[in-house]
Amino acid sequence: MDVASVSSLPSLLEFDPDKLEEFVVGLGEQRYRARQIWDWIYTRHAATFDAMTNLPKPLRERLAQSATIAPLTLATEIVSQSGDTLKRLYRLPDGQTIESVLMLYDKRRTLCISSQVGCGMGCTFCATGQAGLARNLTYGEIVAQVLDYARFLSDPHALPAVDAIRPTAVTNIVLMGMGEPMHNYDNVWAALRRLIDPTGFGLGARNITLSTVGLVPMIDRMAVEGLQVGLAVSLHAPTDELRSALVPINRRYPIDELLAAVSRYTQKTRRRVTFEYALMRDINDSPEMAELLGERLARLLCHINLIPLNPVPDSLFQPTSPENTERFAKILRTHGISTTVRERRGIEINAGCGQLRQAANAEVD
Repeated sequence: MDVASVSSLPSLLEFDPDKLEEFVVGLGEQRYRARQIWDWIYTRHAATFDAMTNLPKPLRERLAQSATIAPLTLATEIVSQSGDTLKRLYRLPDGQTIESVLMLYDKRRTLCISSQVGCGMGCTFCATGQAGLARNLTYGEIVAQVLDYARFLSDPHALPAVDAIRPTAVTNIVLMGMGEPMHNYDNVWAALRRLIDPTGFGLGARNITLSTVGLVPMIDRMAVEGLQVGLAVSLHAPTDELRSALVPINRRYPIDELLAAVSRYTQKTRRRVTFEYALMRDINDSPEMAELLGERLARLLCHINLIPLNPVPDSLFQPTSPENTERFAKILRTHGISTTVRERRGIEINAGCGQLRQAANAEVD
């Protein structure tokens, strides 16, 4: 079977339990086979139909002729020099590419996954934002990123080598890769429910964080979803003038409106919100900016995560110094705001959002 015909086959990751059952019955099989296939995909993380050893061989052969499991093909991957970060570039059936990153910590195995091919938010310091938006990912394409890394972590012999004792499992997921998750709301939440479903991937909702640049109506919608998925807001500036220059969506949803939505969210859910703030040298890293930020956020149920910027090559936006980072954090803490500095990962492997895809596209050009 050639590549074109394989890519045209439906992915079983796009099927809910009812649709999978209909598909199996359409192949002339008993309904209970769908439950077996579901278990193989989401619990045992099977990559091929041949691995589903409790299915009859003729059924496995029909499945291989009629469907695929995952809609992703690994295009390239790279491991950081420290061995604690693995980044993968995947090719989709239509030829588009997306990125995902595995970050290994002492006790956590965190995935940073993508929700769109590119991004339409246009943040000026972001490699993904520079590329623009090609399309939304389907919920199956979102889930597929997680299952691929789950297979990698569960196999002690899978390459490449990383700094982790395997077999192990995914512990945390952050939607902070390519794309704006709130801009692909329905598919993202369908994927999250699949990943949280105890009969599916079975990850706890509290181990998932969704990051947004601040689409106010979607924050209000998330507040009533009823799942304890974490909310992170990419703020990056304490004034509308600066934030609109860095994050253009601020012109539609300015800071006061965004913070009002966050306040409604915390009141509704009783959950703390994380504000992400990428520190950029001589742009948003001054003591005055820290004071303004502290004053604006002091009354909210929140945490601030300061991010040392992963710079895009030849960009005007460069990371601030460690000294300025610590000074900024100290000022925020004087306002009574819980503040941490994110550990830098994968600088030498283009681990920042969209950077590996940008480099790969440049090589093709």
